[in-house]
Amino acid sequence: MSRAILPIADRRTTTRHAWALLRSHRGPLTVSVLLFAVVGFAGIVPPFVLGSIVDVVNSGDGTARDVLTRSAIIVGAAIVGAVATTGSAVLLAQAANPALARLREEVLDRALHQDTERLEAAGTGDLMSRVGDDVRQISESLDNAIPEFVRAGVAIAFTAIGLFALDWRLALAGLLAAPFYVLALRWYLPRSAPFYRRERIAQGERAEALVAGVHGAATLRALGREAGARGRIHHHSRAALSQAVQVFALLTRLFGRINFAEWVGLTAVLTTGFLLVRADAITIGAATAAALYFHRLFNPIGAVLMIFDQIQSSGASLARLVGVLELPTPTPEQPHEGAPVVRLDGVSHRYGDGPEVVRDVDLEIAPGEHVALVGSTGAGKSTLAAIVAGHVEPSSGERDVRGRLTLVSQDVHVFAATIRDNITLAAAGLDDDGVWAAMRTARCAEWVGGLPDGLDTRVGHLGHPLTTAQGQQLALARLAAHDPQIVVLDEATAEAGSSGARLLDDAAHAVIAGRSALIVAHRLSQAREADRILVMEHGRIVEAGTHGDLVAAGGHYAELWEAWSAPTLSD
Repeated sequence: MSRAILPIADRRTTTRHAWALLRSHRGPLTVSVLLFAVVGFAGIVPPFVLGSIVDVVNSGDGTARDVLTRSAIIVGAAIVGAVATTGSAVLLAQAANPALARLREEVLDRALHQDTERLEAAGTGDLMSRVGDDVRQISESLDNAIPEFVRAGVAIAFTAIGLFALDWRLALAGLLAAPFYVLALRWYLPRSAPFYRRERIAQGERAEALVAGVHGAATLRALGREAGARGRIHHHSRAALSQAVQVFALLTRLFGRINFAEWVGLTAVLTTGFLLVRADAITIGAATAAALYFHRLFNPIGAVLMIFDQIQSSGASLARLVGVLELPTPTPEQPHEGAPVVRLDGVSHRYGDGPEVVRDVDLEIAPGEHVALVGSTGAGKSTLAAIVAGHVEPSSGERDVRGRLTLVSQDVHVFAATIRDNITLAAAGLDDDGVWAAMRTARCAEWVGGLPDGLDTRVGHLGHPLTTAQGQQLALARLAAHDPQIVVLDEATAEAGSSGARLLDDAAHAVIAGRSALIVAHRLSQAREADRILVMEHGRIVEAGTHGDLVAAGGHYAELWEAWSAPTLSD
């Protein structure tokens, strides 16, 4: 594997998380299992009654009424089984689906709190395949495999009881198949687990190739590199297909072993029944019922064995989800009175084997202090901001942040939801007054109030179109609603354009008021308002001071200021 995929949990950890999710829904689970027991009992009634009908007809002493009465019992058992099956499936869904939804939310929450660099190293496809393909696999198991497993297990237990009730010799004959079933399962389980693990990883690689191709389609077309992207997608799709074919090939070999076990058991029951009937030890009806009972075991036993296959697959999926939950979550310390809320000591960073883009940086930001970061393109400003925000782990040095921190970059995202949902995403439970207050701070309340549906206006994909500046204002309003102690603005107002620049700068200034802030300044007008300015070049901080001090010093900042302000002065 060339990418550092997210971790995969071991079996013990996976089991612990699964039980923790389900035990909060013990009531519906218990009733569901009881209803499955009713289904199992209803299932053994028809073979027994059919055997009785055979004896009635064979003896010649019965009447049509006797046959019809027994037939009615079979119909009644079928109705009871159908009702109990429906009830058990509904109750199981009520227990399992909320647990699965909670699992997906916890995985997403944990992933969103990880370093951006860690997620990028794993690839978007790895995380997407986990919350997509893996959750779907588990959901299918909860909807189909688990109910079938419980139903089959109960059916096997009741059918075995029915066989012993008919004649213990017939039951022992049927048990001759058990060792062959066990051998088939022991052969299959250790071989299938690694296949499913590789299949899930291959699906993640395929998702990563697809996501990269779709997101970069315009650039790939512009550079004439579509063929390479299609080749990568084809390669990973073939690899995923190959793993799926290998899993199916292994499965067909298991089917052959199961069929052999069925043949052994049914042959033993028929032979034993024939010998007992010839010796007048049992009736023809009893032998018929025994054969029907054992034949009835084919489906539940096969289902149990096949469900073990699904459990292997779902277990691999659950382990990948739990692996994300096992990732540590950084917990920022609360700031002490007067102590720096951000401290970097000797921080350096390089991407992979490339050159250092940040070199030996020391930085302290005091409570309520606004620090601007300026410099030429490629100076390392965004990387330093990402390190402060905790989205990039430095290659060396120490980072200490005391307080809740939020990053807003120029790549803001408008979610496909209402305006209200876009704001309350950062502050669940915030009422409309709080939403309007956050939007007033971000200077967007006026244009939101002019929308047809106000806060209920849907934006984002297929929703009401927003300008880039409006999208950035929503991001700033979301930040105000979140109310962090520390803010990192990485050129968060860079895409506003000249018409919206002043309004967006005013919004950003209002949002960071009273908070500690590191501002990667695209326009030096933002830097001028800061308490302190840091100038970066080639990954180092080469100048530091207030706007007035740096202009007076005549250094690199003074040159940047002169170049930036010259067009304005000439006007």
